[in-house]
Amino acid sequence: MASLVLTGDTSGQVTIAAPAVAGTNTLTLQAATATNSVNTLATAVASTSGTSINFTDIPSWVKKITVMLNGVSTNGTSIPLIQLGDSGGIENTGYSAVAGAAASAGVWGTSTAGFPIGASSISTAANLLYGSMTFTTLGSNAWVGQGCFYASSGYSISASGAKSTSDTLTQIRITTVNGTDTFDAGTINILYEG
Repeated sequence: MASLVLTGDTSGQVTIAAPAVAGTNTLTLQAATATNSVNTLATAVASTSGTSINFTDIPSWVKKITVMLNGVSTNGTSIPLIQLGDSGGIENTGYSAVAGAAASAGVWGTSTAGFPIGASSISTAANLLYGSMTFTTLGSNAWVGQGCFYASSGYSISASGAKSTSDTLTQIRITTVNGTDTFDAGTINILYEG
């Protein structure tokens, strides 16, 4: 079978080549209004109560996840923390992560319990956080993350780190280092991609 060439209305073309081996291959094109299952925006969650915000049922085919915070605050001074999990639950050990806030001398906070967003010396109950952190897999349940946030107290925060989960990643939690401060403002959402 020869290749099929589709020519655009004004310019360009798409070539569809037949497979080199025998067999049947089907390519299904989505409608322009369809939701792409390879690029899925979850339902935003109001971060106005509770000590943690969880996103569960993340599909096993996911290779990239972006966590987005919009005006997120807590009632205390504990640093917000992002944790990864699998079918065995959220994991709170084995992280190599750091966050830094731009200041005259730089302010840094490290963690082995999750990916921190900020440092204790700039964390206040009135702080609102805006920004995102993206996690990508290297395969074999190994994940790296990096993000950038703005704190309403006037700081720019960068965060990065790595974590290998015990099994396939299926969930993400946003909490605080002490685990007891309560969310009192903002919204959180995730975008995951194959």
